[in-house]
Amino acid sequence: MTTLAHTFHIPVMGTGHSIDTPIRVAPFGIDSVISIVDDLLVERIRKYYAGEYDLPFESIPRNAEDGRARRITAYLNTVDEIVRHKFEALCNEPFFSENDKAKYFEMLPDASTLKNAWEQLKAMSPSVDREALEQNLTSMMSPGAIDVNIMTKLDRLLNGSGGKPMSVEFSDANAAFRGFAMSTVRGSVVLSAGFNPRLFAYMGEFRDFYRDAAGELKKKIILKVSDFRSALIQGKFLAKKGLEISEFRIESGLNCGGHAFASEGQLLPFILREFHEKKDQLSSTFQPLIDSFYESMGWDYPESARKEVPLVTVQGGIGTAGENDRMLREYGMDRTGWGTPFLLVPEATPVDAPTLELLKNAGEDDLYLSGASPLGIPFNNVRNSGAHKWIEERSSKGKPGSPCPKGFLQFNTEFTEEPICTASSEYQVLKLSEIDRAGLDEAERRKRRGEVLEKSCLCDHLGNGSLIALGIIREGRGPQAICPGPNLAWFNRTYSLREMVDHIYGRGPSLVPAHRPHMYAKEMAMYVDYIAQQITITDPDDPKGMKRIRTLRDNLVESMDYCEEIAAGKAYGDENLASLAEAVRTERVRLEALFSSEPALA
Repeated sequence: MTTLAHTFHIPVMGTGHSIDTPIRVAPFGIDSVISIVDDLLVERIRKYYAGEYDLPFESIPRNAEDGRARRITAYLNTVDEIVRHKFEALCNEPFFSENDKAKYFEMLPDASTLKNAWEQLKAMSPSVDREALEQNLTSMMSPGAIDVNIMTKLDRLLNGSGGKPMSVEFSDANAAFRGFAMSTVRGSVVLSAGFNPRLFAYMGEFRDFYRDAAGELKKKIILKVSDFRSALIQGKFLAKKGLEISEFRIESGLNCGGHAFASEGQLLPFILREFHEKKDQLSSTFQPLIDSFYESMGWDYPESARKEVPLVTVQGGIGTAGENDRMLREYGMDRTGWGTPFLLVPEATPVDAPTLELLKNAGEDDLYLSGASPLGIPFNNVRNSGAHKWIEERSSKGKPGSPCPKGFLQFNTEFTEEPICTASSEYQVLKLSEIDRAGLDEAERRKRRGEVLEKSCLCDHLGNGSLIALGIIREGRGPQAICPGPNLAWFNRTYSLREMVDHIYGRGPSLVPAHRPHMYAKEMAMYVDYIAQQITITDPDDPKGMKRIRTLRDNLVESMDYCEEIAAGKAYGDENLASLAEAVRTERVRLEALFSSEPALA
């Protein structure tokens, strides 16, 4: 089993804001995730980095055969080559100098065996033994993983040149997966946004996702999950095909960046406790299914691999070293994910200057769950982004919506036979006309028009910030969208990579104020807000809808009870448990008021 250099990773952040993060941080042993949704964006980034590192570049046209997969493969190969080159150069640097090699060791967690050996080395006098230890330490260094993210819900099946649907291997998700599978990268694919049987079935066609004779997996699968039940269901489906989940990545339903997939009212600590209590079930449930598949294929399952168990990690809203420690020590998580704070670390993420300034100054009220996503899924957003201003300006000029240059989110067939995107001008003109003809009162008319006009062209706008930051396009040529989580409100300047890593590990002064509310407190308030919104949009005469809202409440109350227990316990480091106790009191009152004011729920 690979030994992890760090106890945190940097998750995917939109299509563009972690697009080159491995190039920036993998040489220092830090794992990070690239989105491969937008193959057109990765082609432009590949051209840029080929020029920066004097690598050969041959464009893969948009209409090229299997172009999507080929563009993704070509970009990942480029990233892999650059990371290898940078890591090799770093390893070749001398010890006992202020250089990147020293930075590599300095940033390691204090409990790291490798860091302890490095501290030992620094205390040694010049000798044969010291030279031997230098060589040994260098050989033990490893780069961070180059992982990729596929949002499984984004899986269009396009028509070919004759107008007939192409075969399933050319669907968006399958082609993206093939692009990763055919690359030289030895990393993991992170599957997010739920169960996709077509993609999951297709994954079994690639031998690199199965054990070799030495028991190694050349490529691995990480499953992003919202609860233990979904982990079992999806894990079983893949295990029946002999595919192993190397890591279950738990994410807060609402207190995260990007799209937000609310749980049924269970808060993150409640979900973590179940994983902690049932972690052993993951291996015991899946391994017999995996063994049966290998036997059916006439393959031997390597005995050495039986010692490995799936990692379980967590991300979403973690903001202090104390909260990080609770994840690792209280719930036995193998690692944590830190995304949003790294948007303020230029060494790690490509964020354009105006958006970076916006993020530095964003307060709690500026960060909100929006309806901007054409998928109809709540989307964490920041007010006054370049994309927001662009949308408002077009709307004021009577030009609602956006051109649809990429079409990854074309799923709506309300007005057309062929799917179109709800952020597109084509859809919004038709929808706004329908609303205007509906005879609604002015308040309802404005509300519905606002919901239509809020949609943003995420395919294009989420990638523009990286293009601007790298100087590929000028600032005015691309509206910039970004999707930070609420945690950003407490980080108010740019930080060096070392500063942020030290913050995660609790080395030195905290980067956030002591009064910052606990991550559980923020999540709890967001779920009460979510239930309030669900009450507003659910017909009181809909028994199923009312039953679901009651279920949300009951589960949230149970989670609140557990949070009350946590708040009464001992804090880990700089955890603000007082804010959690206050949140339980405040949010209980809010929740009770919501239900007492709605006769159908009282």
